[in-house]
Order: sequence, then structure tokens, then C-alpha cells
Amino acid sequence: MKPTGYNLDATFAALADPTRRTILARLATGEASVAELAEPFDMTQPAISKHLKVLEGAGLISRSRDAQRRPRRLEPKPLAEATDWIERYRRLWEGNFKRLDAVLQELKAKQKKTIDALLDEVKPKPKKKRRTR
Repeated sequence: MKPTGYNLDATFAALADPTRRTILARLATGEASVAELAEPFDMTQPAISKHLKVLEGAGLISRSRDAQRRPRRLEPKPLAEATDWIERYRRLWEGNFKRLDAVLQELKAKQKKTIDALLDEVKPKPKKKRRTR
């Protein structure tokens, strides 16, 4: 069962749980049955099934039918959409940080000039030698 539209909120909500992220990591290596997905966890199969329903609802996984098995498989589209969304903001923040860095460098240069000028003012000046006649 595939949802009609992918929703970033559902994707991020599904990714918020470490168990579901582990399930997705396992499915990234290939499809697996519920029993195979439940193996590394200390929880019941119904508990795993609830996690799978959340992942299916977000469109992150799908299930097929193979004789008696109903293996789950990773669906890449919602993850790609989440990655695209994150990437847009990463570029935005990277630009902001570059501009901030430029402002900080400018402020440091101004501060150094001010400090150098103040030090020049308070620095004892060498006494002029008097010429004797």
C-alpha cells in the first residue's frame, strides 16, 4: 500500500524513532520479512508491525507478496524528498555562515587597527637627543 502523496512531516516523524531508522538501514541492504526485521530487537512481532505501519504510512517502505511471505522493501522517494528539503536549507545556512564569517573578519581587522592606534598613542616616544653646542 503506497500513500497517494509523500509528506515531509510523516517522513521526519517516522525517522524520529531509532528502531525505525534501524529497520530502514536493514532494508537498505535488501527486502526482508517481518520476522527478519524483528530479529535484532528485543520486542514482540506486533510491536515491530506497528513500527512498520508507521514506515508504510510515511511511504518509506512498501510490502509485496512472495508466496506466503510479505517482504518489506525500502522506497527511496520520500527519503530523496527529505534530502532535497534539507539540502536547500543547508545551502541557505552555508551562505549565511559565509557572510557572517566575512563580517567577523572585517570586525577583527577594524579591531586590530583600533588597538594598534591606541597602543601607538600610549607607547612612550623616544626622547629627542639634544644637540649640544
